[in-house]
Amino acid sequence: MAKEEGLEMEGTIVDTLPNTMFRVELENGHVVIAHISGKMRKNYIRILTGDKVKVELTPYDLTKGRIVYRAR
Repeated sequence: MAKEEGLEMEGTIVDTLPNTMFRVELENGHVVIAHISGKMRKNYIRILTGDKVKVELTPYDLTKGRIVYRAR
């Protein structure tokens, strides 16, 4: 099976939640809950409130996502 393509959007970290989950406000105003991707976790990328991030959303559930990139 091929990997499904997700929607990539940019947003800002609004709140830090338990279990490395974050509340992210997207550019269009929607708020989603996202977790850190495996590569970011493996490389110890730290994410703080206010950081600009790129979030990958699945087309099936637009309220949950995965943080795939943190802007400098």
